[in-house]
Amino acid sequence: MTQDERNKLYMARCLIDGKMTIREAAEILSLSERQVKRIKKGVKEYGEAFVIHKNRGRKPSHALTDEVKNLVVNLKKSEKYSKANFSHFQELLEEHESISLSKPSVYRILVSNGLTSPKKHSKVKHHKRRKRKPQRGMLVIIDASPHAWFFNNKECSLHGAIDDATGEILALFFTPNECLEGYFQLMKTVISNNGVPLAVYTDRHTIFRSPKADKLSLEDELNGKTVKATQFGRAMAELGINLIWAKSAPAKGRIERLWETLQSRLPVELSIAGISTMEEANAFLATFIKKYNEKFAVEPKDPQSAFRQLENNINLDYILCLKDTRQVDNGSTFSFESVYYRVIRNGKVMPVIPKSKVTVLKSSQFGLKVEYSGAIYDVEALEELPPKQAAPKQPKRSRKPVIPGENHPWRTNSVKFPVTMYDESDREILEALYSSRLAWR
Repeated sequence: MTQDERNKLYMARCLIDGKMTIREAAEILSLSERQVKRIKKGVKEYGEAFVIHKNRGRKPSHALTDEVKNLVVNLKKSEKYSKANFSHFQELLEEHESISLSKPSVYRILVSNGLTSPKKHSKVKHHKRRKRKPQRGMLVIIDASPHAWFFNNKECSLHGAIDDATGEILALFFTPNECLEGYFQLMKTVISNNGVPLAVYTDRHTIFRSPKADKLSLEDELNGKTVKATQFGRAMAELGINLIWAKSAPAKGRIERLWETLQSRLPVELSIAGISTMEEANAFLATFIKKYNEKFAVEPKDPQSAFRQLENNINLDYILCLKDTRQVDNGSTFSFESVYYRVIRNGKVMPVIPKSKVTVLKSSQFGLKVEYSGAIYDVEALEELPPKQAAPKQPKRSRKPVIPGENHPWRTNSVKFPVTMYDESDREILEALYSSRLAWR
């Protein structure tokens, strides 16, 4: 008998013995006078058992059977679902085992059998959330998360991009570690499937922001001094995308919360699908993204998209790649990463003006190419540098001696010295020296 039932029984006895009025009992029990009269009458006719609820000890008709409860517990303890959190486990039961139960029911079954969720929420300090952008494509947040995504305890990095307005995943891509190629592949998928966003939000990793930017003094900034952009920054500038750097991890909290969800759900999904390599996982991610967005994405405030369509004459591969400048020497050759290359067009050597500049393009998609005068050309690696062609030597021309004429002032004594420049003694000395020179000739 519960404490509430004991109180009702005590009041009923007081009423029967005339120690209390109906109104006083109703006030104490917080019940209506009609209910108090019913309790008094029931105890008087049926005894103390009347105050006990009639369903006590009965099993509800819609209650889960013991077989279902045991099945749920055994499935959760199995290796297939052991690492799934309770909420995810309830979805997997319906998807793979055809067991449709509510989340509270699954939670009660597992907790009553001593099981705990791998992702138990702890009390955290709440921060004020930044309002979502009103349109899709106004802000795309990108980041990478190193984690043991496969249950072989081998860590790799998952690059991800989400839309700020809807929270939907736009792209995911696995690489051994966080790298520029992973982010280039990420942006290629985002732009190919949706279009060019207005802005991209990143952290201050050196892939996005040069470490020399922090060393600029206020005076340098006022004088207009800038730091050379990174390869990623250069590519975003070519596409007309504004690059914004977050000042802290909480500033890009939406993608940080995404990593918490994916680290809990994605390894289980990969394990159920029998995937254990990055190549297989990258092919599987498209299916996972579609299912995730159907469940978690929200509608934007403004249905009009801010994604801009990419122009037809732009090749993304030639923008989302490494670019560097080299100088061409004689023979249309240049050096890149300690290897000499020659510019090729249609299988033939492309004539390039010596000492002109070319832009070298490097990517895993196409290898190595060069950009020269607004066009893209192939290159050919050289085993050794061809010998330089020396300029032909000009024959030395014999120099004929110049013989002064008979009337030349040097052969005659016709050179006169101005009197104003020298006095009489200096004049005599100079004339004597000049006469001796003529005699020597």
